[in-house]
Amino acid sequence: MSVEATDSEVDNFVSRLRDALIAMGRLTPECVVRIDEAMRTMGLGFGDAAIELGLLRPEDLEEATHAVHQLLPKATEGIFEGAVRKRSFNRNLPVKYVRMVKPGPSLILAHHPDNTYSEQIRALRTELLLLNGVSRSGILIVILSPCRGEGRTQLCAELAIAFSQLGQLTLLVDADLRRPRVHALFESANTLGLGQALASGSVPEILSVENLPHLSVLIAGPSVPNPLELLTSGHFQRQLSDLRKQYTTIIIDTPPITEFADGLAIASFAEQVVIVGRSGSTPHKNMKEMLRRMGGTQSRIVGAVINSF
Repeated sequence: MSVEATDSEVDNFVSRLRDALIAMGRLTPECVVRIDEAMRTMGLGFGDAAIELGLLRPEDLEEATHAVHQLLPKATEGIFEGAVRKRSFNRNLPVKYVRMVKPGPSLILAHHPDNTYSEQIRALRTELLLLNGVSRSGILIVILSPCRGEGRTQLCAELAIAFSQLGQLTLLVDADLRRPRVHALFESANTLGLGQALASGSVPEILSVENLPHLSVLIAGPSVPNPLELLTSGHFQRQLSDLRKQYTTIIIDTPPITEFADGLAIASFAEQVVIVGRSGSTPHKNMKEMLRRMGGTQSRIVGAVINSF
């Protein structure tokens, strides 16, 4: 009896294939955009479009397909190849690469890997990996802090870089729709990000990072009305569920808890939280109040960072 892959299974496989080809250096995000356009205009499948444009050789596609198969159940082997070659473009693919950004000079781990701070970030990464063990779905970690200026966004970015440097497909999400900063750390304009995807119900636009092939970034985008409502509407949770099928690790930045409830709302459907405070700066009463409010969420605190950087 022959077994055929469902539409959602093929979409998932194609997304994994794109990630693998970018991670292997066979494609750039710009190439992926060209392939998507060829799929739309020429009615070709992903593999055929890439080969027709001269962006991939058949052996490149075969190598990436083999790599993706290593992450899937053995029973699926051989089911997807024909569909990947011939299936036409589907707008519901959960990952859309649009352009590449680069880590700015303030990201220490990217530019100064031997720095003491870099060692501390890697130590935190190791502790988080040991806590998680082997996970069937992607690790989802939300970073919370009580106040502004406590180094939360910097920690998110550095930790995402650290996970990606292990060869894990990692996504950094800027869910601070109030005063986003992730785009600035990666020298990017803050255009068409998470806020716009949530407001329109569209697929989020993912950015790849120069010299960090396993890292992707989802910026916040320009300000949108009612950020809290957008983050709790259910669409964000569904997007994260899709993204966890594509990425090994997802790190989420949030607004400060003393000013906005967004971070608590996100923590309520994320299993793991790392809290951040700044040495000699974070008021004890604010940290205590944040911990009290977290008691009403389903998340668990897996780490705490007292930032002196």
